[in-house]
Amino acid sequence: MILNTTRIFRDNAAAYYEKGIRRALNEGGTSSSKTYSIIQLLVLIAKHSKENILISIVSESLPHLRRGCIRDFMNIMGDEFEENRYNKSEHKYNFNHAEIEFFPADDPSKMRGGRRDILYENECNNITYNAHRELDIRTKLFTFMDWNPVSEFWVHENGLTNNPENKYIHSTYLDARGVLPVEVIKNIESNKDRDPNWWNVYGLGRIGKIEGLVYPAFEIIETMPEIGSGKTGYGLDFGFTDPAALTYHIIKDGCIFSDEIFYESGLTNDNISNKMELAGLKKGFDEIWADAAEPKSIEEIYRNGFNIKACPKGPDSVEHGHQKVRQYKQFWTKRSLNCIKEQRNFRFIEDKNGKLTEKTTHLFSHGMDSRRYYVVGQDDDIAPSCGYV
Repeated sequence: MILNTTRIFRDNAAAYYEKGIRRALNEGGTSSSKTYSIIQLLVLIAKHSKENILISIVSESLPHLRRGCIRDFMNIMGDEFEENRYNKSEHKYNFNHAEIEFFPADDPSKMRGGRRDILYENECNNITYNAHRELDIRTKLFTFMDWNPVSEFWVHENGLTNNPENKYIHSTYLDARGVLPVEVIKNIESNKDRDPNWWNVYGLGRIGKIEGLVYPAFEIIETMPEIGSGKTGYGLDFGFTDPAALTYHIIKDGCIFSDEIFYESGLTNDNISNKMELAGLKKGFDEIWADAAEPKSIEEIYRNGFNIKACPKGPDSVEHGHQKVRQYKQFWTKRSLNCIKEQRNFRFIEDKNGKLTEKTTHLFSHGMDSRRYYVVGQDDDIAPSCGYV
């Protein structure tokens, strides 16, 4: 197996083999190779182990694992990946003496379950401290952790970066420039002056601020609830270079339940129509609200048979839409990975004096806008307080 590695791989390997070090704490920006490097190292440890060991790779949800760590694992294994060694239902891969398992941190039985030799907590800022503690205390040899420093959380609050048993490893996209496509680097750097907080967190890998979140509170649910007496419909944000986002919503009992249908760049209006049909939207029936600033796109999709409408627009319509969304208790299904990430990062931008403006972070606006279009398109008054548990 030939691996193309970065400094982050080498630093984590050195931490793993250094006497007296119990954990490697990886804090850094986007595309800095944190996840990929740690999984490369875990694959090599498993592949060459002479003793029976169990390695657990954990993230906040199973959809998150599938889109992230499991996909990276298969890419790293490449031609050496053997289907008969992978248990798809249990998400476990067997080497000669080692086993790598993947499971979500939202499974309480796994938190309090069996022990392991090595643990990797991916994007641990989205895992609770109690879950981390349950996992780490049942880990015999070593724990790897990584996160984007969106804001301070339990790692910082409990002084883990200053613990002599822990090795702190900082990284940015520049640490991976030898393996990153030039286009990715240019895209990251193009955002330097658009949003200082984004650049601070995802460009420089420094701790950001959570002040100014447009929608600060939401919860993650397994699946959408029964419709019952609720009102349903879709929101669509157009995009080509940016992602196009289609989201499905149920409004009931003062709550809005939302599900990401697709979130993808490079889609023409015909592509969007085809994907909506494949997703099961009924032509001429299911109500879709979209950006009024895209009349040509709305007309083209309407001519393809869909019941698409322009979101009402007027003075201060964007802030009015934010206010309407904030009147609901908000939920996203756990598979809505892009929209969950957006909501955690969708902020009002500060001016040069640190004062919040009405401008919002464009990079995290696509799913948020699609939901807002749907909410603004509804004429009903806000329902009573949410009783969903």
